[in-house]
Amino acid sequence: MIKLVFALRRRGDLSREEFQRYWREHHAPLVRSHAEVLGIRRYVQVHTLPDELHAPLRGSRGAPEAYDGVAELWFDSIEAIGAGVATADGQAAALALLEDERRFVDHGASPLWLAEEHPVVDPG
Repeated sequence: MIKLVFALRRRGDLSREEFQRYWREHHAPLVRSHAEVLGIRRYVQVHTLPDELHAPLRGSRGAPEAYDGVAELWFDSIEAIGAGVATADGQAAALALLEDERRFVDHGASPLWLAEEHPVVDPG
């Protein structure tokens, strides 16, 4: 499987709590409603915890500020991603998701990429 990983930073006018609530309560159902047409096999939201928990971790590595969350979307293949947006319905679904993201995501500060998983520790 292929995974799309999207490291999200919130828009500057939103608190982390507002961002995460919108993402979870409004955007997640929208993704769910378009999953079939886009070929999304799995969708996971990873929400960061409060800032005070990050400081010791960042300090120990000289790391930058944490993202507000990470979206993970699984697809059967690269071809499946292309097939999902090759139809009029798929293009409309992708546009609806993009337009909704603009309500809470700072796209210019939110990298995304395609990846393959290589499990190292996997109790399953």
